[in-house]
Amino acid sequence: MSAFRLSRRALIGGVVSSGGLLLSGCNEQAPTYGSILRMGDNFTYDAQRLLLSKAGLVREYDRSEITSMPATGMIDPGQAKDGDEYARLRRGDFAGWRLEVGGNVAEPRSFSLAELKRLRGRNQITRHTCEEGWTAIAEWNGVPLAALLAAVAIRPSARFVQFHSFDGWKDQIDMVDALHPQTLLAYGMNGHELPIGHGAPLRLRVERQIGYRSMKFLKRIVAADHFDDFGATSRGWAWHTGI
Repeated sequence: MSAFRLSRRALIGGVVSSGGLLLSGCNEQAPTYGSILRMGDNFTYDAQRLLLSKAGLVREYDRSEITSMPATGMIDPGQAKDGDEYARLRRGDFAGWRLEVGGNVAEPRSFSLAELKRLRGRNQITRHTCEEGWTAIAEWNGVPLAALLAAVAIRPSARFVQFHSFDGWKDQIDMVDALHPQTLLAYGMNGHELPIGHGAPLRLRVERQIGYRSMKFLKRIVAADHFDDFGATSRGWAWHTGI
């Protein structure tokens, strides 16, 4: 009888792992977190990857359908603790801003805004779905993340793309979302330069996930071989929020 005695933690971990394997077909298994509360994350991730096309596009709208979009929860990084660097760049209209791109790439480098704008661009009008329950439609102008990763020759072994912001956030997406044609590094909004309230000078747009995945105030991008939740899940944030 004792040979079959399992701890509650081991039982939960086994259920989580088994469920993920069944749904994913042993392919691109999402990270597990050892908590029953994280089972929902795995279910969402695996179900979306299993049922939806990896290249499926979200709906795009006409300009006549653009709505107002609040900048809720925004804190100007230049006014925060340790915000001197962002404040200095903002005073110079971001002329000295550069995006560092490194990690598992063959040609790490940094990009100015002008250099990003010389890469193949894309405009898209999409719906932003906030975790707070509201939605808005806006036009985003920028460069596909896939084009940037190609410019630095990302290596095939990279599995995640990590983002670091001037306001201290760290996050990541997997390669399916990173290479999706609508995943955008946006430097413009509704035909104008990206406003401070929406993440100037550059923000991420991950159109197939809930709004908080679209990180503002980008500072650095890293191609990684491993998953690192940067403590987000322990604070109650899911790492994948597909819609």
